[in-house]
Amino acid sequence: MTGFTIASFNVKNLIGPEQEYYRFERYTEEEHAWKEDWLADQLLTLNADIVCFQEIFDAAALQAMIDETDDRGKALNEAALPDRTKGYRKKAIFRKLRYKDYGGAALAFAANANDGAPGQRRPGLAVLSRFGFDGAPEVIQDLETAVTIPFRELTGEDAGHYRISRLSRPVQKVRVPVGDTTVTVFNCHLKSKLGEYLTPPGASFAPEADLLTYDPAGRALGSLRSGLRRMAEAWVIRRLVLDELKRGHPVMVLGDLNDGEHAVSTEIITGELPFRNYAWMRRHDAEAANDRYSSDEAARIREDVEKVRLHSAEKLFVRKSLRDMVFTAAFGGVYESIDQILMSRHFHPDNPERIGEMEYFSTLNDHLTDGSHPEAPYNKLASDHGQIMAHFRLGRPEG
Repeated sequence: MTGFTIASFNVKNLIGPEQEYYRFERYTEEEHAWKEDWLADQLLTLNADIVCFQEIFDAAALQAMIDETDDRGKALNEAALPDRTKGYRKKAIFRKLRYKDYGGAALAFAANANDGAPGQRRPGLAVLSRFGFDGAPEVIQDLETAVTIPFRELTGEDAGHYRISRLSRPVQKVRVPVGDTTVTVFNCHLKSKLGEYLTPPGASFAPEADLLTYDPAGRALGSLRSGLRRMAEAWVIRRLVLDELKRGHPVMVLGDLNDGEHAVSTEIITGELPFRNYAWMRRHDAEAANDRYSSDEAARIREDVEKVRLHSAEKLFVRKSLRDMVFTAAFGGVYESIDQILMSRHFHPDNPERIGEMEYFSTLNDHLTDGSHPEAPYNKLASDHGQIMAHFRLGRPEG
């Protein structure tokens, strides 16, 4: 049986020193060194086989951080792993400490099509894989066919449409060969909850950005725009996932979804939760009050829904371990999980046809604060997200 680990890591604005990414935002040489040091420690702790990174402005800065991690891993191995010069012989424990470097790993970077000049930069994504990739990694951002979402009034009249032709950030699609299995991995970073405001022609900023003339209705409209964009992006990912599932491919979706597990955008990606029994429901083509789905039809409907659902690694771990709280972000006193590892039922423990199963789920979140602690400004250089990792074991169940 083959074991592997897969992680999601939002690094928070990784770029080289003295480069303005957002307006007036840059790292000094010292700040960049601090950030690289912190990120390398986190990656060393994860020691994951596959890592999906978000908020990468500069591929060179990412590679430098990975190289630093490898240097530290080599030193750790020399200090911790047994050899003839050390006086202990029980090697089993120390194998757990072994760090495997990324020297032969594949790294795929996806730049953001919205990236601009200094001060107007937009971050991309990257996937690091010790197993390499099966085929060339794909990047989805500019859509060949724009997504047009029609609306109607409840009485049937046309109510316009919402159209999206480019995602706010790229989506990476890579196929990773693990043992005898190839897993399709999507790395994504959906539109944030920050309001999306419109700057009038000739103006230097949107009126809603002026907090001295606070416009609560306008700011709420900005939140509506960002929410609608996030849900449209989620649907694009859902369509990509369904294409892979129809081909029978195991699928995992990782990244910063910028919403919780039960948010509409997240549920669009995972698919709907089936009812336990559809036989009580009136048929879609009912001609009488008691026209309901048969037991056979109900079973078929449930299977059709189940086979295309994705499942949260975090929630499966909570169920398995009875742990009551996992969080990956903290803001304004609210701690929640907005970073996810989602997987097809190929890895679900209740599926008798599963090809593997999650053994453990790790979260690195001790660095997170809600902004009220003295060390919070220090976290400008760390990540404002927790890192999550799932541990899998491939192999069909016996019997």
